Amino acid sequence: MLSRLCRLPLRRIHPSPTFLMKRKLGDFSSPPPPSDNKLGQQTPAHLEAQASDSAKRQAVRATTPPVIKAARTRRQTVMADSSVFTDQSIPLNAVEAQLKGLLVDVAEYINKSQAAEVEADKEGKNLNEPVILRWAGGWVRDKLLGTESHDIDVAINNMTGEAFALRLRDYCDADPAHRERHSIGPQDVGNLHKIARNPDKSKHLETTTIKLFGLDVDFVNLRKETYTEDSRNPQVEFGTAEEDALRRDATVNALFYNLHTSKVEDFTGGMKDMARKLIRTPLEPLQTFMDDPLRVLRLVRFASRLGFTIDEEAKAVMGDERVLDALKLKISRERIGVELEKMLKGPDPLSSLTYISDLNLYHTLFTDSSRPDFPRPSLTSWPVACKTLHSLSTTLATPGSIYSLLVTSPESAYFAWNLAALVPFAPLPDDPPLKGGKPAPPLATQAAREGYRAPNKLMDVITASHRHRQAILTMRDLVVRPAAGDENKKMERDSLGMRIREWDSRPGVNANWRLQVLYAVLVDVSERTSGEGKQMVENVLKEWQAFLDHLVEMDLMDAPSVKRIIDGKQLAKALGVKPGVWMGKALEVVMAWQLRNPTVVDPEGAVEEVRKRKEELGIRGI
Repeated sequence: MLSRLCRLPLRRIHPSPTFLMKRKLGDFSSPPPPSDNKLGQQTPAHLEAQASDSAKRQAVRATTPPVIKAARTRRQTVMADSSVFTDQSIPLNAVEAQLKGLLVDVAEYINKSQAAEVEADKEGKNLNEPVILRWAGGWVRDKLLGTESHDIDVAINNMTGEAFALRLRDYCDADPAHRERHSIGPQDVGNLHKIARNPDKSKHLETTTIKLFGLDVDFVNLRKETYTEDSRNPQVEFGTAEEDALRRDATVNALFYNLHTSKVEDFTGGMKDMARKLIRTPLEPLQTFMDDPLRVLRLVRFASRLGFTIDEEAKAVMGDERVLDALKLKISRERIGVELEKMLKGPDPLSSLTYISDLNLYHTLFTDSSRPDFPRPSLTSWPVACKTLHSLSTTLATPGSIYSLLVTSPESAYFAWNLAALVPFAPLPDDPPLKGGKPAPPLATQAAREGYRAPNKLMDVITASHRHRQAILTMRDLVVRPAAGDENKKMERDSLGMRIREWDSRPGVNANWRLQVLYAVLVDVSERTSGEGKQMVENVLKEWQAFLDHLVEMDLMDAPSVKRIIDGKQLAKALGVKPGVWMGKALEVVMAWQLRNPTVVDPEGAVEEVRKRKEELGIRGI
């Protein structure tokens, strides 16, 4: 079929300005069926899209650029041979096979349509290659690894994604037989959405996305990218499949599945690297990272997600000062945050943080780059904290364990790894107070805010974890290390409960006391298991487990969610006085009484407790 497609001529269309009318995506009224003498009648939107394609597309250069020659040499060194076309196919599930059939027929529909136009044009001088479709990147990689994917990127050789998607909709609407042939139901073809370029978020090319048979499908043309020395935003042009493969971050992400041959195409040695479980750059690593330093973090993420190792040649360059400087200069902190979030929400956060440490990336990521004097904490004992969290979340995560009690949701798990990443800042002194005496944000909070744009909710947890750590340690010691002569006496339930409630929240903030305790655990482990007098991690964790077991025994794990037995208005009425400034402290007395008497439902005892302490609380008129 591919050979037949390659013989079909296409005409470059040069529409008059009259036809270049703007058509909004998603506004798709069904066009009339094609006439008998011409397939795929062109609409103004089609003419505009195709004229744009022709204006953007570059002719294939007569000479091969040096960078591609060098990449081919590297590929031949890695691959058993230099063949780009493989015998490797990919088994498709039923939905993928249905989608493939539709897309191939749409490509032929376009090819026949344009071939008819060329035939009608007696001159027939302007010929183009036929439409060839490839599934690209992540879908190919994941399918080869045996993982199903619901996101498919379709790379088109000679049309923009918008132009192809418009023709796809027309194909589906032009003839009921087309829908019947591909079993297209009313909800199987969704609306088109054009996603504009956004270089600041690594979105260098406009794409068009559509829901097809329940799959998220992105259409984009093959492209090449040219970078300048002072910007990570490239000049993007139409390119060949090889040029498109070479611009990618890793060879395992540069594979194509040709829909017309049903075979995998490998321009960079990605198949060999898949077999070796290796993350390698298509181009020479320094050029790859200097072109786009964000690729350093992407390689770390893919290595940890897939369980692959990073090529030694790439690792040798990733921590290079030139690359680190480019990472600070070219990459927005928001983009760093996106990559870091994907790492810490991935299947192996420990591997990601280990790479960050080993490759000397830590002080580039966790910093305030606007402050030349921003502290660079020691990382000597940091691996202990990270490995401890990994153990707590895997082999030690049994019912009632430290991790099970303190990490209660996917969001908490993500926050926990953020806290582990910031453990090195714990021993550093705080900045001087701000004007007016307000405490400065902890250095860990500043590193998260300025380093990777952590969201406010996470920063609240980081700040509270830092500020309450010593108080948490003190309470732990009072429970598991009572003073001499008081071995059988531990803190009362009300004292413990009130402290937990104090740590958990203040107006407008949800500080998550459980994660604050986890942070204290990780810092404690890192400090007490390093240097002279080293203790086993297990011994430190036993103390924390005993502390949490005591809280469970006293039914205090949900202390912050306990509702007051009486509210302020009811309390004032019961006391026979007007509400006043005394109310806040009085309600704390009520809550402490509740914690001492958890089974009592009558508020009279709480009211009487407030009445007894009227002088202390400053209540007048009783």
